[in-house]
Amino acid sequence: MSHFSEKETEYLRGQLLGRIATIGSDGAPHVVPVGFRLSADGEAIEVGGHGMGASKKWRDLQANPQIALVVDDLKSVDPWTPRGIEVRGRAELHSEGGEKFGPGWDSAWIRIVPRRIVSWGVDAPAFSAGSQSARSVGEPSS
Repeated sequence: MSHFSEKETEYLRGQLLGRIATIGSDGAPHVVPVGFRLSADGEAIEVGGHGMGASKKWRDLQANPQIALVVDDLKSVDPWTPRGIEVRGRAELHSEGGEKFGPGWDSAWIRIVPRRIVSWGVDAPAFSAGSQSARSVGEPSS
């Protein structure tokens, strides 16, 4: 069973770009845009890219697997209608199989296992009662 609601799943499957945050060795955050997809089982987010295995995000995650991903957009600007999903969790680094994301992509890829999911404007209209959903899934982050 997916950690994401039906509408969250539909939203994530319709998006191609998100931003991940990692923590560097100096304790500073590092935020970058990434291509991603929802795993086939709906349990995790998969991130791939060009040069993934040599990237700062990869090095950061080797030292500290804590990660966050934000996927958001504006459904409308008039009226202002933001929506999005934040996924906080643990990164699993894979050194093989990333080619499945697209031609020329690195073999290295990241699987984000959710621990906390926050969404807004996805399951209900933005700024309405119940427009934000926050829940913990799996084991708490360390």
